[in-house]
Amino acid sequence: MRSILIFAAVLTGLGVFLARMADNLQPSMQAAASTQGHAANAVLSDQQTGRRSHAITRDARGHFQTDGRVDGRRIGFMVDTGASVIALNESSAAQLGIRPSREDYSATVTTANGTVKAARTRLASVDVGGLEVRDVEAMVLPDTALSENLLGLSYLSRLRRFEYAGGKLVLEQ
Repeated sequence: MRSILIFAAVLTGLGVFLARMADNLQPSMQAAASTQGHAANAVLSDQQTGRRSHAITRDARGHFQTDGRVDGRRIGFMVDTGASVIALNESSAAQLGIRPSREDYSATVTTANGTVKAARTRLASVDVGGLEVRDVEAMVLPDTALSENLLGLSYLSRLRRFEYAGGKLVLEQ
C-alpha cells in the first residue's frame, strides 16, 4: 500500500513537471502547432518525417476530451497526464468485453474521490486520432469511483511526445 502511494505521488509529480515543460515550449514550436489545422480534434501529418499528430481542444470545463478506439471499439476519454495508466470505469470496460471478477480488484489506487480497489488489465490496442499503441496497461475502477475514462501515461508515454501548444493538447507519434 505504501509503495503504491509513493508510486502515485511520483507519477503525479511527473505529470506536473511535464505540464510545466509544455508551458515553456520554444516559440517556433508553438507557432507551428497553432497554425496546423483548425478542426477541433484534427489529425495532422508531417509528410517529410512520417510523424502523425492529433490535436485536442479544451472543452467548456477546460478539460481535454477525445474519442478513441480500444480493441476496435469506440470509447470516450479525458486526457489525464497525472494518471499513471488508462483508467476505465466498469460500464465502459464491460462494453469492451472486460468484466473483472471481484477477486481481480486487488490493486489499491488513489483517485480524486479517495482510495479504491481496481482490477489490472491489458488492452491489445488503443487508438486515439489514428495514433495507435499496442499492449497498453489499464485499470478498471468501479463506476462510483470513476465517472469518466482517463487516458493516462500508459498510453501517452509511448507516444513520441505530447504537449500543450497553441491552446490545444498535441499528441505526436
